[in-house]
Amino acid sequence: MTEERQVPTHVAIIMDGNGRWAKSKGMERWEGHRAGVDAVKRTVEAAGEAGIRYLTLYTFSIENWNRPREEVNVLMGLMVDAIIAETDELMRQRVRVRAIGNLADLPAEVREKLDGLMARTAANDGLTLVLALSYGAKWEILAAAKRLAADYREGKVTDLDAVDETMFASYLTTAGIPDPDLLIRTSGECRLSNFLLWQLAYTELYFLDKFWPDFEKDDLYLAIRNYQKRERRFGMTGEQLKCKNR
Repeated sequence: MTEERQVPTHVAIIMDGNGRWAKSKGMERWEGHRAGVDAVKRTVEAAGEAGIRYLTLYTFSIENWNRPREEVNVLMGLMVDAIIAETDELMRQRVRVRAIGNLADLPAEVREKLDGLMARTAANDGLTLVLALSYGAKWEILAAAKRLAADYREGKVTDLDAVDETMFASYLTTAGIPDPDLLIRTSGECRLSNFLLWQLAYTELYFLDKFWPDFEKDDLYLAIRNYQKRERRFGMTGEQLKCKNR
């Protein structure tokens, strides 16, 4: 396992490669998505065991709406099935579920089940599982800027010079959630794909050449160990950091 004092508070994951995993095995794409749900179950459990406090999963991007309608329908169906099937287990693990993104775009059934899951798990005190659904970072930042502008127009914000990073972050869908310490992306791709662009400014990045359905608990632990070896300076020199931590 890992030393508790060094475990990242917040881990974000871009779960990539379901379709390519299925193709490599001669299966339909939807079978890769179903296998990806099993990987989510393993990862949520492993994150809780490791002492991670927040786990954000890039579940469905705004761009994913452009996929074939049949595939989108399968993904939405899998989401509903997973919510129903895993609620009791999430309660057992004391997992609290939150969702970020343009949730109004989700089908009514998905939104209804998701709202029910979030309400039922709201009092849990274990891992906070954040599902990024119909999410895009550019959409999020633009929406936050519009809300800030509306508050200024309505007199709720009176001094634009007083608007700082902390205040602006309160307009994001991740308000109240600490920025990720570690980002993991599977499938060998090395890009952010419009995910948490504001929040990842100082996040450690870890790219794994493995499709998401093959992601195991040990892969999460290895990523944490890799993170533990890094020195996070946030613009300071190594000597400054040592003095600060004394």
